[in-house]
Amino acid sequence: MHAEISFIGLFLEASLLVKLVMLTLLGLSIMSWAVIIQRRKLLNTAKAKSARFEDTFWSGVDLNRLYKELVARGDSIAGLECLFVAGFKEYSRLSKSSGKQPDAVMDGTSRAMRVSLSREIEKLENNLPLLATIGSTSPYIGLFGTVWGIMNSFIAIGTVQNATLAMVAPGIAEALIATAMGLFAAIPAVIGYNRFTTQVDKLETAYVNFMEEFSNILHRQAYSEKEAV
Repeated sequence: MHAEISFIGLFLEASLLVKLVMLTLLGLSIMSWAVIIQRRKLLNTAKAKSARFEDTFWSGVDLNRLYKELVARGDSIAGLECLFVAGFKEYSRLSKSSGKQPDAVMDGTSRAMRVSLSREIEKLENNLPLLATIGSTSPYIGLFGTVWGIMNSFIAIGTVQNATLAMVAPGIAEALIATAMGLFAAIPAVIGYNRFTTQVDKLETAYVNFMEEFSNILHRQAYSEKEAV
């Protein structure tokens, strides 16, 4: 309680510029935590959905039926589901065209899945650059407040003949709080950015692996259909 009162007291006694620095850092900290909570929920959901879809896909389910079920769900599909729908839709469309060679069908199918992959990764990476920006700039914003506060303290010392620690301490404490707030905003943002970037990379690898495996299945099917004709 005493520390809280001291902090509020130092904030109220700080110069206008240092107050603005502290409020800016507080806003950045709140923003970064909001992004961290939102990204953590989204990435955990994406990982769980990916695992469930792979279990369903490799269970031997009929691909046509799986495709129709996913299409019926509309915009609620995500991740591997979107890759599957994009690839199967394009494959079905191209394979029905007369004169289409299997290689041409697979080229179009692969392009459709790559576009879908890019969109899904973009969704996963949304707001991650904001965390990186907060993590890299907050310490410097805090340092700016520190320099300004210490400069004001030295100016105050110069106006008196006998400076005491009691006179200097509040200004220095005010300055150091700005640095502490900068680190408080930056550290969670940097940790969150690194963790989420790693998770996105792992999901992207899983998506690419599935895309390659699904392409192989469709490739074999395309050639078997050609031979049947």
